[in-house]
Parts: sequence; C-alpha cells; structure tokens
Amino acid sequence: MGLSIPAHYRSFLPRFYQLAVVSALSNMMVPLAGLFDTAFLGHLDDIRHLAGVILGSVLFDYLYRILKFFRNSTNAITAQAEGEKNHQEVLLAGLRSSMVAIAVAILILILQYPLQRLGFAVLSGSPEIEAAGLDYFNARIWGAPAVLLNFVLIGWFLGREMNRIVLIISLVGNGSNVLLDYLMINRWGWDSMGAGLATALSQYLALGVALVAVVSSIEWARVPAALKQVWDVAAFKSTLLLKGNILIRFVALISAYAIFTNLSTTLGTTILAENGLMLQIAFLSQFTVNGVGLTTQTLVGNFKGKGESELMMPILYTSIVHGLLISLPFAVLSVLFPVTVFGLLTSHTEVSYSIHTYVIWLVPLLSLTAVAFVLEGYFIGLKEGAILRNSALTALGIGYAPIAIAGWYYQSNHLLWTSLTVYMATLTLSLSLQILKNQQNFQSSLSQT
Repeated sequence: MGLSIPAHYRSFLPRFYQLAVVSALSNMMVPLAGLFDTAFLGHLDDIRHLAGVILGSVLFDYLYRILKFFRNSTNAITAQAEGEKNHQEVLLAGLRSSMVAIAVAILILILQYPLQRLGFAVLSGSPEIEAAGLDYFNARIWGAPAVLLNFVLIGWFLGREMNRIVLIISLVGNGSNVLLDYLMINRWGWDSMGAGLATALSQYLALGVALVAVVSSIEWARVPAALKQVWDVAAFKSTLLLKGNILIRFVALISAYAIFTNLSTTLGTTILAENGLMLQIAFLSQFTVNGVGLTTQTLVGNFKGKGESELMMPILYTSIVHGLLISLPFAVLSVLFPVTVFGLLTSHTEVSYSIHTYVIWLVPLLSLTAVAFVLEGYFIGLKEGAILRNSALTALGIGYAPIAIAGWYYQSNHLLWTSLTVYMATLTLSLSLQILKNQQNFQSSLSQT
C-alpha cells in the first residue's frame, strides 16, 4: 500500500502501522475475552447458561458499548490538541472526560435495578434463560466505573500515541478476564454469575494499570492551572456536544444489534445460539477493525491540528484497504470451516453443524463494516459529530428497520441478517457521499485562493 502513495505522503505510514497494530490488538482483546466467556459456557452441559449470557449481553451492549463514545471523543479532542502542541488542552481533555464518565457510572449503579427490570422486560426468553441472564447482569454491572474510566484513559493515551501503555492495559484487563473465567466458571461452578463477575473484576485490574500510567506520565506542574479551567462553560459545552453526537452513533449501531438479538429469540433457542456465535465472530472482526478506525481518527485529528489537510485522504485510503484485509479472513475462515470454527465455541453439535446455512452473511456484513468504521473514524477525527449522527440515524431508520420488521413478521433469519448488512451499506453510502461533498468544497476553496 505504501508504494502506491506519493513519497511525501509516506511519512505517516510508520505511525499508522504502529498505532494500528496496538489499537487493533487492544481492541481485539475485548471480544476475545467474550469468546472465552462463550467457549467456557458453551461447553457446559446446560445450554441455558450460554443463551442467558448472550441475552444478558444485549443490555451491556447498551450500557457499555454505546458509552465507548467516551473513548472516541476523548481520542479526537486529545489528538487535535497534540497536533496543535497545546499541552494544557491535552490534560483538560482527560480531566473533563473523566469527570463526565464518573458521573455517568455513578448514575448507572444507582439505577441498576430499574435498568435491569426494564431491560429484561423488553428482551424475550424463557424463564430459565432470563434467570441466567440476570445472574450475569447483577455481577457484571458493578464494573461500570472501571469500564467508563478505562474508555476515557485509553482514548487519551491513544490521542497522545502512547501505544505501549494501551496494549499493557488491554493485556492485563483481558488476560485476567480469561483466567477469572476459567476459575469462576470451570473450577468454582459459578456459571453465568461467574462470567459477569470475572469481567467486572478484570476491568478494575486494567484501571489500576491505567491510573499508574497516568500518574507517571502527566506534567504535574500543569495540573493546578488545568483544574482552574476545567469548568470553562464554552469548552465543556463543545466537549459534551461532540460526545452527544458520537453517543447517538453508538446508540443507533447497538440498537440494530440488540434488536437483531432480541428478534432472534423468537426463532428458537438454537437459532438464538447460532446467531449469538456468529455475532461473536463479527464482534471479534469489528473490534479489530475498529483499531484501524481509531488510528484513522487519531492521525486525522493530529493532521487537522497541524494544518496538514493534504494527508487526510491518503490516510483514509490506507485505512480502508487495511480494514478490509483484516475483516475478510474472519468471514472467509468461518464460511470455509464452520464446524471447526464454531466447534471451538460450543460442544452442542446441533448448533455448530447447522450454522453453515447463515454463515455466508458474515462476508458482506464484515466487509461493509470495515469500510464504515474507517469512514466514521475519519469524521470523528475531524470532530464532525453531526455528520456521524445523521448518517447513523439514516442507516437505522431507512436501511435497517424495514427489513428487520419484515424478518420478524416472516420469521426469517436470512432477513434478519440482511437487515444488519443493509444497515452497514446505508451507513457506508451516506458517509461516502459526505466525503465527496467535503472534497469538492476543499477543492473549490483551493481554486479560489
């Protein structure tokens, strides 16, 4: 890829690869830990623990995955401040985001019971499956403060291109999750509750590492001045506006997957388990590709801060190609070797042997997701939150909802997978059109100067 880019553009390639490798590996750790959750539970004799955690995870897709806007927005603000060499603003980016994250985490803990009741009232499942999901939820919810602060600090470190620290945080957090899963599920027999508790405790271990890194890396002489500016109304408003728009993006995306999982329950336990296993592969690919998206937003934000606009499109092209190179192997291996791949996740042969009927959907879904995530990273780096918000809502309302409703009405799993694929296709098209518009405006401004 580097050979196809003019020589003066290749200056960013070493940074790109360094950031992309670390971001992809750190992101990959999250779904890998989820895969170990699934694998440990999938080999228990009673399948209800697997189905219950799949169902309970839908709520955490809302509570945690949508709150990743803390990471993305903090990353974008920090990267632009780094590009501008504004060290005070770099510190303020971390402080303001941390304060909001702590407030939201406390609110989640206070409202955990109504959130639990509302969530499981909306979700569908047998009493046995819901009971397993509740055990998982009640244990995992106590990790909320650590999860949200980790999002902020990882975004802050990525914006400063402190890659090694991010990787260490991820290795500690997710490595301990796997070890605790083994102890709590296999050795101690805590089943669904053990899976949730293992995840929560591992997040606090990761947070401990992150806080040590913060203490050792900040310039303490700047802290008093930063504390005086942290409540600046205009700056806080700008920060919250960007976070709010990115939050809507996450809500739209996770809503699509949550509705998909909930509708899967109407097709029976076997279909729910099959779709859940396929989503584990999809999430593994998406989290890994999102490392490329994070790299895109870091470098685009940095280039914008430095005024190096001519480098933005080359980094976008580079990221799209690498995103596809990462995502396609996940899909192709699952299609070619479904029994082997999904047999690693469950010993229930009725699931792993019949999953080949639907696994082909991973090819278009993961390909489109790779492109969409990179395009989103581009606009987050520019802090163009409104574009991101509008594209996500268009994809959910126009691309996804009609087909998902048809899938529920006709009880068709193929239509459900079509709805996710069309969501990503609509999102990709909307963002691509906006980039073309931006490029036309950029060229027009150049011709007038």
